[in-house]
Amino acid sequence: MRTRALQRNLVGAAAVLVSIVVFLIPFAFIFLTAAKSASEASLLDMSLPSQWLLWENFVQVMQTRDYMLVRAFVNSTVLTVVSVTLMVVMAAMVGYVLQRRSSRWNPLVNVLVLAGLIVPPAVVPTIWVLQTIGLFKTMPGMIFIEATFGLSFCILLFRAFVSTIPRELDEAAIIDGAGPVRLFFQVVLPLLRPVVITVIVVQAVNVFNDFTGPLYFLPGSDNPTVQLTLYNFQSQTMSQWNLLFMNIFLITIPPLVMYIFFNRQIVSGMTSGAVKG
Repeated sequence: MRTRALQRNLVGAAAVLVSIVVFLIPFAFIFLTAAKSASEASLLDMSLPSQWLLWENFVQVMQTRDYMLVRAFVNSTVLTVVSVTLMVVMAAMVGYVLQRRSSRWNPLVNVLVLAGLIVPPAVVPTIWVLQTIGLFKTMPGMIFIEATFGLSFCILLFRAFVSTIPRELDEAAIIDGAGPVRLFFQVVLPLLRPVVITVIVVQAVNVFNDFTGPLYFLPGSDNPTVQLTLYNFQSQTMSQWNLLFMNIFLITIPPLVMYIFFNRQIVSGMTSGAVKG
């Protein structure tokens, strides 16, 4: 017993050490480089700055290109909130219908859902479709793209979790006179809270950190996102590594804070459907 306990402790200590190396050391490197002067940051070494210029670099990054980073944070926030809301509502509805109602269309829908996870998105045809309907280089078009790309994963999570809800609740609500809309939004959806939180956190981080999507479907400087400001900022100030890493530090904080506060809900939401379903 003592040998097994010692082995578990060693494995836990090794996991903590690996986590420190993989996550904390790169984050510390970003923070230290963001606080240095341009000459010190160009060395790209893991050392304390001789003079802490954290606030000065922060102000300079925020003022770059007429406060482009501020506009990018607003755009990324709108993009994340609206697209994740669409994902939650649509995926919850589809997952509920697929789990509760059997029809001849279910196998086809399941194939399409799996195809959304397996088949990579086609960039050129998607751009052509967006240009045809007049949504290319627009925020609504980017919102639909993000919601579509994340829908398959969300549907699988919701479908697995709906299977844990007893059918007797649906029948009792129908007997009480609840229609389909009222049944879903007032009875079923509140019971999906764990998986809703999981979907919100996971997909919000994915959308906020998405670089290739806005690069392909939202090019230009009219509607910048935080990741595109990193790309543009690097191309304009290639030698000012302190400002580049300050930009990286600022756009890393929101997903990191969200993960720290909701990591338990993420795990519980994903495992509940898997264990009970």
